[in-house]
Amino acid sequence: MTSSAPQGAGRRLEEAIAWAVRNLDGIVAIAVALVVGLMDVLNQNMDDNVVSGATLLVLAALVYGSLTERRRRMADIRAASAGTSRAIEDLAMVRALSGAEVALAHERARRTTTRWVFKGGTGTYLRAVTLPECVLEAQRQRRSLTMKIDIINPADEQVCAAYARFRSTFGPGPDDAQWTVERTRKEAYATVVAASWHRQRLDTLEVDVHLSSVAPALRFDLSDSCLIITQDDPSRVSLCVERDRPLYDYYVTELHQSREQAVKLDLREAVRLADEPTVDEVRRLLDRLGLPLPTSFTDRDVGDIIDKALRAENPYRR
Repeated sequence: MTSSAPQGAGRRLEEAIAWAVRNLDGIVAIAVALVVGLMDVLNQNMDDNVVSGATLLVLAALVYGSLTERRRRMADIRAASAGTSRAIEDLAMVRALSGAEVALAHERARRTTTRWVFKGGTGTYLRAVTLPECVLEAQRQRRSLTMKIDIINPADEQVCAAYARFRSTFGPGPDDAQWTVERTRKEAYATVVAASWHRQRLDTLEVDVHLSSVAPALRFDLSDSCLIITQDDPSRVSLCVERDRPLYDYYVTELHQSREQAVKLDLREAVRLADEPTVDEVRRLLDRLGLPLPTSFTDRDVGDIIDKALRAENPYRR
């Protein structure tokens, strides 16, 4: 009790001093006015010049106070305007994409990138366009390429069923094919095979494949220059976030955390695949990776996986 009283008094003194400093101009004007007023009352013979000078001093103090307040307000307005400008600039870096703009944004992102991070369902567009085009560009420019691929786990029947239901909710895709659990699993297996096949043909290509047990609703493609967020329905608006924007950096962390919670395949253990892989090679490859095919998959099913892996068609080509 005794110690809190001096502390409270000290705080009140500090607040009083701070208030006096902020309002020094007004205090000076009031003090001068009071002094001159009292002197005028007590001394009837006071020189009129003294009174006039004091009056001018008071007016000058008031004008100074008015100008100081105006400067404070202008500083607040400039600070608010700067904050608004930064917010508008940040929003301007999130562009809406539609129609052919989506493919054009992907093309520009592939030209000079040294890394590509993908998170999505089964990676159909990745196999058909992104992976082979990025590899081709890396070969042409003689540079290294790092790819991190995060798709659903084809060995997890529940997540495959959930993803098939999600895709079927909006009807057939652009290729008019129905999404079933079997198709979903084949598409995901094909992405694993495609990643292994391309890795074995470009020494400067580093590929990590991660298998998730969560069915995504969006696709994320992150390059050195931007982040492109798309949906399974190409008629819907997509988003492009330029690099060095806060949202880009946020998703770098978000995608990393997602991969940390998924199953990572060690492609270094992959069986060597021929230019035209055989059914037996693909079976041995997936067995070695700890991702064996279901016993119900026939050689014809494995042949479908090979076709999807190496000869996938762009699902959004008109």
